Amino acid sequence: MIDLSGMTAIVTGAGGGLGRAHALALAADGARVVVNDLGDGARAVAQEIAANGGEAMEDRTNITDFAAVQAMVGEVEHHWGAVDILVNNAGILRDRSFAKMDMEDFRAVIEVHLMGSVHCAKAVWDGMRARRYGRIIFTTSSSGLFGNFGQANYAAAKMALVGLMQTLRLEGEKYGIRVNCLSPSAATRMTDGLYGADELRQLDPALVAPAIVALSAYEAPNGAILCAGAGSFEIAKMLLTQGLVVNEPDAAATILKCWPDIDDGLDAFVPLHGPDQFSYEIARASAQLASLPN
Repeated sequence: MIDLSGMTAIVTGAGGGLGRAHALALAADGARVVVNDLGDGARAVAQEIAANGGEAMEDRTNITDFAAVQAMVGEVEHHWGAVDILVNNAGILRDRSFAKMDMEDFRAVIEVHLMGSVHCAKAVWDGMRARRYGRIIFTTSSSGLFGNFGQANYAAAKMALVGLMQTLRLEGEKYGIRVNCLSPSAATRMTDGLYGADELRQLDPALVAPAIVALSAYEAPNGAILCAGAGSFEIAKMLLTQGLVVNEPDAAATILKCWPDIDDGLDAFVPLHGPDQFSYEIARASAQLASLPN
């Protein structure tokens, strides 16, 4: 069992579904939990945690308001001393095909999923750096990682969170801050009407919650995209193929002609950070030039 005693966690969108499951699981392992949600569910979940012998605080801060988020974090730090764990879970859906999508619906999804997560992470960041400890989890999605028809706004926001995670895990590492992403598969308010009864039983949010506890632990990884659903757990990775050096007058045509070679996943690798792509490409090109006859 993972012991989170003495730790304080903020879980956004915790009034139901995945957020509720995350909050209950963190509390069951000893964490004090701030149950953030705009709806009435926040109070019910906080009361449920208290009834089970845990500590919880109801919070209805709108995470799209940065000043309000800062005030919320300040209150939590005053009340419990620190924020050790941040679970960015809150989200909305505004699904339509891109051709029919209203730009206000695009912005609304970006504001909640991306900017809401940015606000929360920024509000806890300085405190975590000062204490040299923190665990931050962003909720990405298979729609962002792999695409999904009718979810251009949602997919864009969810993939943006992966990029945010990739940078914050580098910037926070020397301060003891570990930043990861969770890509969950679960039946929630946002998936109403999409699954049958048998699938719903398998997609219980409680089966995803252990992933959040693992990513909140002292031993948590850094920079992982952990996928979870129906009791199954996987890792999604961003890979760079070995590729092909093309340096000739008609390079564009050669790229298309040699696409299978460029796309070949054999010996593909995970760059440690963005500049690794630059270094790899320069090294490949330099090696090819060195091999040419004088």
